[in-house]
Amino acid sequence: MTDFKDLIANEIFDEALGLEIEEIRNMIEIPADESMGDYAFPCFRLAKTLRKAPQMIAEDVAKSAGGNPAFSKVENVNAYVNFFIDRAYFAADVIKEVSDKGDSYGRSDVGNGKKVIVEYSSPNIAKPFHIGHIRSTVIGNALYKLYDATGYDTVRINHLGDYGTQFGKMIVAYRKWGSEEKLASDPIKTLLGYYTRFHDEAKKDPSLDDEARETFVRLEAGETEEVELWKKFRELSLAEFSRVYDMLGIEFDSYAGESFYSDKMPRFIQELKDKGLLVESQGAQIVDLEDYGLGAAMITKSDGSSLYVTRDIAAAVYRKEHYDFYKCIYVVASQQNLHFKQWKKVLELMGYEWEKDCVHVPFGLVSLSDGDDVVMMSTRDGKVVFLEDVLNTAVAKTAEIMHEKNAQDVDIDEVSKEVGIGAVIFQELSNNRIKDYVFSWDKVLNFDGETGPYVQYTHARASSVLRNADAADLEAIAKGDIDAAYLSGDSAYMLAKLIYRVPEIVIEAADKYEPSILTRHLVDIAQAFNKFYHDEHILVDDVNEKRAKLALVAVSKTVIANCLGLLGIKAPERM
Repeated sequence: MTDFKDLIANEIFDEALGLEIEEIRNMIEIPADESMGDYAFPCFRLAKTLRKAPQMIAEDVAKSAGGNPAFSKVENVNAYVNFFIDRAYFAADVIKEVSDKGDSYGRSDVGNGKKVIVEYSSPNIAKPFHIGHIRSTVIGNALYKLYDATGYDTVRINHLGDYGTQFGKMIVAYRKWGSEEKLASDPIKTLLGYYTRFHDEAKKDPSLDDEARETFVRLEAGETEEVELWKKFRELSLAEFSRVYDMLGIEFDSYAGESFYSDKMPRFIQELKDKGLLVESQGAQIVDLEDYGLGAAMITKSDGSSLYVTRDIAAAVYRKEHYDFYKCIYVVASQQNLHFKQWKKVLELMGYEWEKDCVHVPFGLVSLSDGDDVVMMSTRDGKVVFLEDVLNTAVAKTAEIMHEKNAQDVDIDEVSKEVGIGAVIFQELSNNRIKDYVFSWDKVLNFDGETGPYVQYTHARASSVLRNADAADLEAIAKGDIDAAYLSGDSAYMLAKLIYRVPEIVIEAADKYEPSILTRHLVDIAQAFNKFYHDEHILVDDVNEKRAKLALVAVSKTVIANCLGLLGIKAPERM
């Protein structure tokens, strides 16, 4: 596909200007006012070199740069040279590129095979997979797909929260109040009940907390009974989590959680001692980071048990040694900002220069709407909304809407899954990830406006147009036998421009760790397609006009499906 900035830079280049082609390219602007062209080159900088007024330089450049068939007009306005792309040339170029690349349109090789790890989702075992987890899960999955699409060798890690004092609490609670029968029938909700009860009882009897700490120390020491209970909780949790991941269409390359690094931590505790970084504080072992404004990073508690920082140091070094990553991305809530700053500083003080390649991608918090009040979710208080319940409700609501609309020739069961789950994912990815988010059933299940179902319906609409086309027309399109002069209207040109930008949008979304950049662009494409659909009669009598318009419909369908796929969302053919 034509890089118009490169094309313009080559048209402008003249040794007398004293600028290299790359310098010219970097000076090219996109005018805010479309009446001033598609691209503009400012000549102010050349005035000193050429000893001429910028307007006169612009006149000369406009004359020398004219004549290329890619541009319908090149003119100077004051000190700017404005380039107007020939719309037929542009449409033909975009359609050929998308048609040739098909499912791979939007992908690139800028990553050049460099290894990138994305750690995301990472729920705590023996606790509910609630609506708060959807943020890390779907943002992380989208980042994995974006990095994969930009040519990186990407590894998906689910760093399960399967270690820590919380498991001492869970084991104590199970021993005191547990029922094997209840646990087998509904594992996570049963364990949540035990965990909630533990905290209620510990308020009345603080000795329970001491018992839980002692139990976790035994677990770390490998005591058989504690380890067996921990394994049971882990296996039951993974089975529950897998149902949700299957619904979301999400997979992982590794489920190596915190427990995987339990036997690797002594090496780093010793290394911290050897490097003079570890000091004792009230019986605990810490790294003093006060000089950096980061307080104290606790490495081991007074009872000798490990903490998050210790395990994350072991995990990071293991990943560097095992994968030799170019970048390791951690998709973890903004609540953990201090933890990541402390952890990275400790790695830096230990001499691991690659710590700069470890990137924390934070996101806003999830709270619950409770009438007019907003409350924070709390597992220990039992204030959670199960993610599986959200997804099932979204699917059921979608099926209800489709039945009400009497959808014809549609597999309602299958499509309601794709649309309902897509609606939940799309909403999560439609806003800037750092914004806090209030969970509300009304918002999640509102399918109007700039939503996932709207984009999916646009794809289904394009599919319907192509199904109603003649086989001969589709065959001609496949061969590239079209006259793009019929695609010079405003709505066709706007749609083509948005499609043209998809590859750079994908790169930008990956570079900024911000899937919403792609989500918003996808909404723009859907809106532009629907404007084109309403402004233009597509299946007209004139064969050449019909084929040109059908070609734009076909590439729009391809691009919408590709972009939805990068967000982890299906693109139904019928709705």
